[in-house]
Amino acid sequence: MCAEPNNTLADHDAGNEVSNTLPINYYQVKKAALVLRSINHKLRQQIIKIINENNKLTVTEIYVKLMLEQSVASQHLAILRKAGIVSTKRESKFIYYTINKKRIAAIEDFVSKLVG
Repeated sequence: MCAEPNNTLADHDAGNEVSNTLPINYYQVKKAALVLRSINHKLRQQIIKIINENNKLTVTEIYVKLMLEQSVASQHLAILRKAGIVSTKRESKFIYYTINKKRIAAIEDFVSKLVG
């Protein structure tokens, strides 16, 4: 994993640095944007919905229910997994996808604070 850069905004006045630094970590902003972007997609929202309704599903069950190509379903599931929205669990020869409800609750809380 890459090191987290410490990017902040600083004001400068005629070459003299002013101690008025805004504590914005752009690396964290970028990560948050990727998480929000992962759920701001109609197909991924459908995937989240059907997994939630069924508690756990395999990739095969997901692509059959949504009438998708297997590769398309897998690509979108990978995005959701990277964002922490879904988790995987192996049961014998099957890998099941489940919703990470704590992550969804954290995202909902973040969005409510951001826009509310």
